[in-house]
Amino acid sequence: MAHDGQLDMAAPAVLLNGLTDLTRAALGPVDAILGAARTALRNAVTEEGRVSGALVDAHQTAAHGLAWLATYTEALRQMQNWADRLTEAGTFGETEALIHQIAFGEYLWQIYGGIPMSQGEILRLQDIGLSQEQMRGLMTDEVMTLTQQGNTQAARARLVRLMQEQSAEITVGKTGLEDELEMIREQFRRYALDRVEPHAHDWHLKDELIPMEIIEELAEMGVFGLTIPEEHGGLGLSKASMVVVSEELSRGYIGVGSLATRSEIAAELIICGGTDAQKAHWLPKLASAEILPTAVFTEPNTGSDLGSLRTRAVKDGDDYRVTGNKTWITHAARTHVMTLLARTDPESKDHKGLSMFLAEKTPGTDEAPFPTDGMSGGEIEVLGYRGMKEYEIAFDNFHVKGENLLGGEEGKGFKQLMETFESARIQTAARAVGVAQSALDVSMQYAETRQQFGGPLIDFPRVSGKLAMMAVEIMVARQLTYFSAWEKDQGRRCDLEAGMAKLLGARVAWAAADNGLQIHGGNGFALEYKISRILCDARILNIFEGAAEIQAQVIARRLLSQSN
Repeated sequence: MAHDGQLDMAAPAVLLNGLTDLTRAALGPVDAILGAARTALRNAVTEEGRVSGALVDAHQTAAHGLAWLATYTEALRQMQNWADRLTEAGTFGETEALIHQIAFGEYLWQIYGGIPMSQGEILRLQDIGLSQEQMRGLMTDEVMTLTQQGNTQAARARLVRLMQEQSAEITVGKTGLEDELEMIREQFRRYALDRVEPHAHDWHLKDELIPMEIIEELAEMGVFGLTIPEEHGGLGLSKASMVVVSEELSRGYIGVGSLATRSEIAAELIICGGTDAQKAHWLPKLASAEILPTAVFTEPNTGSDLGSLRTRAVKDGDDYRVTGNKTWITHAARTHVMTLLARTDPESKDHKGLSMFLAEKTPGTDEAPFPTDGMSGGEIEVLGYRGMKEYEIAFDNFHVKGENLLGGEEGKGFKQLMETFESARIQTAARAVGVAQSALDVSMQYAETRQQFGGPLIDFPRVSGKLAMMAVEIMVARQLTYFSAWEKDQGRRCDLEAGMAKLLGARVAWAAADNGLQIHGGNGFALEYKISRILCDARILNIFEGAAEIQAQVIARRLLSQSN
């Protein structure tokens, strides 16, 4: 292997012999670098023996860089676990080996040379406070071999050749899931191919709501009660199953993959914070889609700062009257109940005065989206993510039954909401993987059929290289997402893992869509091509459920609060 900067043209495309031993040995130096970076940043933001929030804000680039470094470290660890599982099962073939070595080769180089936090923000290790001497800890033989010979043009070209030999209806490389989850994946992939993909682009172009018959079919398949316990009318399946379903439906169309998100959030709120009576009343109806919920949290001037919400809920006998404004409310018009966050303590200025309500409303129509007394609103026109529509809503003495105060106790709303964020971010990561996969699907097909300069586009190295990196990063994001779901299923705290999966997944989806459009060239800029929709859909993933900057801040704070 070449270590001196010379291009080894004779190097094999895949490093099959001892590859997993090589990548396993590379994890130690990466862990050491992460530990050193965390120590350096902690020293910089510690004041009087405690991590200072003000200093973390002042060192925001370094803090967010630490979050990205930790995300890369965990992603590589989960890729190693994936490779080990497949090796043990005897299913770690050439495709999987190529994905594995390219992932390690690329991400190790990025860790050393610069991690893209966004298109114009490259995080380098010295930005977190590491010295050149500390950075040399990455220059082990194993890391050098992988960075020099892992992600080569030969490896990318061979991976794409193998991809061409596979069916377009399956994922690139074995996922490492158990048979039951693979059966679920296959079921929902078939459904998406038959009932979603043929119509998704038309729904998008016409800015139409996803037809009710699709919702009814998904309800029959158990999508809305997937993780709701069986005693409350659901299927009682794992969060891992939710990830698989969300991924495959989002691969068909993110709007369809997101339909169950509101039900998941509402159900999680009720399961974690509801009274027994609320669980018995609401959960079966959510599971069957007899009622459709919407999440009503965000306000025009607060964004991610939920502690500053101003919408108020005032006692009116045993009930409440809600007044205020909300925005970016997805699927608001035709739903039956709102998980509504409002301030019940008018003297409070932070999250402690917030309460959560299960506020009932009458489903609306296109002509009258909000027919219920005390509420009004209108549609927000958006680039993508159109199948459920976005709305702004105004409440004016809107009536909420006292029995619909979640948990029957005021002041618990913010805490109740925080308990749902793990599941919400895991599901968003799964949706991101699905969107990224859809970008790869349409781009691969286009590159194979589009003729330029006497041959198909896919024969050009920079086109095949883009496709290869899409496949690789999709698998990396997928494995990180699966891991966060497995942690959740084991009852372990996983806000860190869920945040990492969402952070990376959103970037991977945008990169896949952007590169996919580039492969389409001018045609990709035409509305008639699916990639134009996928690009618009991918862009929102870096914003909702916590913008990338907020997500990185949360991850950094958790990392700094841990001991090395």
